[in-house]
Amino acid sequence: MKPGKDRTAKLARVDRTCLWHPFTQMKAWMADGDMVIVESGQGCWLVDTEGNRYLDGVSSLWCNLHGHRVEAIDRAVAEQLGRLAHSTMLGLASVPSIELAGKLVGLMPGALQRVFYSDAGATAVEAALKMAFQYHCQTGSPGRTRFAALGMAYHGDTVGSVSLGGIEAMHSVFDPLRFPVVRILSPYCYRCPLGLDRETCDMRCAAQAERILVENASSLAALVVEPLVQGAAGIITQPAGWLARVAGVCRDLGILVVCDEVATGFGRTSTLWACTQEGVSPDIMCLAKGISGGYLPLAATVATERIFEAFLGEPDSGRAFLHGHTYTGNPLGCAAAMASLDLLVGMLPDLPCRAERFGELLGQARHGVPPVGDVRRRGFVTGIEVVADTSTAEPYPASLRMGHRIVLRARKEGVIIRPLGDVVVLMPPLAMTDDEMRILVDVTARSIRAATRKV
Repeated sequence: MKPGKDRTAKLARVDRTCLWHPFTQMKAWMADGDMVIVESGQGCWLVDTEGNRYLDGVSSLWCNLHGHRVEAIDRAVAEQLGRLAHSTMLGLASVPSIELAGKLVGLMPGALQRVFYSDAGATAVEAALKMAFQYHCQTGSPGRTRFAALGMAYHGDTVGSVSLGGIEAMHSVFDPLRFPVVRILSPYCYRCPLGLDRETCDMRCAAQAERILVENASSLAALVVEPLVQGAAGIITQPAGWLARVAGVCRDLGILVVCDEVATGFGRTSTLWACTQEGVSPDIMCLAKGISGGYLPLAATVATERIFEAFLGEPDSGRAFLHGHTYTGNPLGCAAAMASLDLLVGMLPDLPCRAERFGELLGQARHGVPPVGDVRRRGFVTGIEVVADTSTAEPYPASLRMGHRIVLRARKEGVIIRPLGDVVVLMPPLAMTDDEMRILVDVTARSIRAATRKV
């Protein structure tokens, strides 16, 4: 056995003996003979323990913006490490957390002004739920205790964010733990829940959402929504105007709007924030994933000054926001985020053109790939839904795990992509070159053809 393979085999044995992977059926994982163990990265490429290179086509689960081993971010983290790795924000302040908050606020839409740090998308959403609930309690509307969320929503894996979630395969097992929410139909145009056609439907899903919000207005604290794209649901892209209509009704009814930009923020949809494409300025915004450029765990929940002021009072008033985490505002993560934001701001003017180029490549590659039922894209966020029959949108039997087959086929050609059921997800780092994007798209198309041809 070659030295690299021997080392891989030893690590794989420890992995199968000691580790528990997220969102993974471990019985299948432990039985699988092949394991890619990532050891290093450079640019948009990952390198495994045997020296094989893989194009990072999903940005290391949608968080990497600039690639791996980026000199400016490496340097910022190293310099901060030379000063301080971590210090609590309970009763103390820290330089990087202050500086990053100022930078973020300068980039926020609307009146978003106050930054509350945590460490993951789910914790950012959890903080938003508690903020919205307590805000209403302290502003004379204690009856506003419920939340509205979309069907097929995904907002993370804490109990509160799971309650918002609407993906049965992920969330139903936790039903006894979940609090009830007011559910709005997901605007899934390819598989319209109302059985309508997008060309003639007059966006009836938005009208239905408006009616539901009106009927429940007196009890709703907030609507929590992924703007423009529902990621984990299968990259479901909302029709133009849907978000603005629904957010406008919330404004009229006094329902707070919480935009979960964990997956869509930081340039993913070709603008800095997805919600601004529809002129929506939320009351609370949840940030994570790309906030640190994919370097370190960091998240933020950003609220308006109006919400913040509802928590002000004397020390014994009981109005403080009693929520937090040990690593809140971690200096290393904040240092990485500041360096990443500097790079991202410089990229913003070119992102729309580069996203369109990505779209052109997808359009060219789609020809000759008959199992593709739908290609959904906002900026760089792309979902390719593979179906057994494109004329009826009939899916493949779940037992075939077609999306998984496609992903494994692409891996043989040195490209990392991920499935959401039979939706193949492409989410390239923003720094990916045109040549690398072509590799990503071409390998994906070939993998779809090869995997489906065998069925």
